[in-house]
Amino acid sequence: MSVISSPSQPGPADTGATASAPTAPTAIDVSCRLPLVVLFLSAAVWLVIASAFGLIASIRFHAPAFLAEPAWLTYGRVHAAGVNSMLYGFCMQAGLGVALWLLARLGRTTLALPGLVTTGALCWNLGLAAGIGGILAGGSTGFENLEMPPYAARLAFLGYLMIVVWAMLTFHQRRERQLFVSQWFIFAALFWFPWVYSTADLLLSAFRVRGMAQAVIAWWYADNLLVVWLGLVGLAAVFYCVPKLTGRELHSRYLALLTFWMLILFGSWGGIPASAPAPAWMPVSSAVATGLGVITIIAVALNVHGTLGGQCSKLLAQPSLRFIGFGVIAFIVGGLMSAAGALSEVSRVTEFTWFTVAKGLLNSYGFFAMVMFGAMYYIVPQLTGTEFPSAKLVRAHFWIAAAGVLLVVVPLAAGGIVQGFRLQHANLPFNDIAHGTLPFLRASTTGDLLIALGNLLFLVNLAGLVVRYYRARAVSAWAAATAEIEPAEARP
Repeated sequence: MSVISSPSQPGPADTGATASAPTAPTAIDVSCRLPLVVLFLSAAVWLVIASAFGLIASIRFHAPAFLAEPAWLTYGRVHAAGVNSMLYGFCMQAGLGVALWLLARLGRTTLALPGLVTTGALCWNLGLAAGIGGILAGGSTGFENLEMPPYAARLAFLGYLMIVVWAMLTFHQRRERQLFVSQWFIFAALFWFPWVYSTADLLLSAFRVRGMAQAVIAWWYADNLLVVWLGLVGLAAVFYCVPKLTGRELHSRYLALLTFWMLILFGSWGGIPASAPAPAWMPVSSAVATGLGVITIIAVALNVHGTLGGQCSKLLAQPSLRFIGFGVIAFIVGGLMSAAGALSEVSRVTEFTWFTVAKGLLNSYGFFAMVMFGAMYYIVPQLTGTEFPSAKLVRAHFWIAAAGVLLVVVPLAAGGIVQGFRLQHANLPFNDIAHGTLPFLRASTTGDLLIALGNLLFLVNLAGLVVRYYRARAVSAWAAATAEIEPAEARP
């Protein structure tokens, strides 16, 4: 993948020879329509489900009697179901949908076998539904971000493989041979998840390792999913959408290449806490790799700033760019929080506190979900030729979601720091320290409620667009089918 031969501007402004005549964008969108509608609509539904579970879990911290009777609504099960619904229901499906569209558009070719891609998406959702049901029934594996029972996770994994096979065929048959930078990130991401998941599944389920190695592998898997996979797909969307929607070339392919290799080489080392009862080189290597993530942050910030020509106000020009701009800011702030938390002096305070939760949500929702929202608000009208039913709902979604993220991250981060300092005093009863975090938790619940409302607005708007599009198609098909039928009274 040569940087020199990579175009710096996506879309019609791409330069360079093509292997054959490029496919028209309309034909590309038609080939992508059904599988992407299934992926995006399923992602939106799972996002609302994740919000409901997350809201219940948040309320339970300061109102323990809330829905306390049913065993399947206990905190441990609801929290795990919410996290898995968010990661595998929304993040993976939205990311795969955006990746497929970018591969087809940047390759200037139609999506290979869209019917089988749709089948893979349905298989993924079936496995996910079985997995969430298994978690709520008490069948969790106990490994963070990998809680789904093996039988369900493997069914979902089969669906992922079906999607990736045809994504790779789409990439192979591309008519634009030169690679845009987003294609590097997507190509790596599509192979990254099968590698890390199959490794974790084999070592934690099929041929289970013993002792501390289980925790190390679970941390390794979680970090690869949350940092590397989400980072690769999210930044692919950023590097495509910002130049495309602003009509400018990407500032630097070399900074994009630096971002790519820093994320690939060092992103997967992190995740092991400083206090882990493991050989000293493991947490030290993890801290070093997390600290090196600052280089990735600087490269992304410089590239986006340069692409905008220093005029960051351009990110407010249209709704899609607002979401993506917020996501870039969240990526920078979340990365700096992670780098600061890797320092031993800081980790002594922030470890085992709500600061870690705030950092995780800033990465998964503040960065990735917001970027995916921006990408989907741009892609779906391209697929259907129909605008979203309500532009006001799009604007409301942004401001509600942004406020929700802030109302979760800021109180939890501040509460975590206060909690960490108080934990340093052995004379303070732990129960008093826990009670001291309640004001912060109540504020974060307000943020969770706003996030849930924003997610619901997104689902309503997306479902409205899909229903309106297919209703119009059904009316047109009926009119065409009955156009030649003469009225009975007109016959001789």
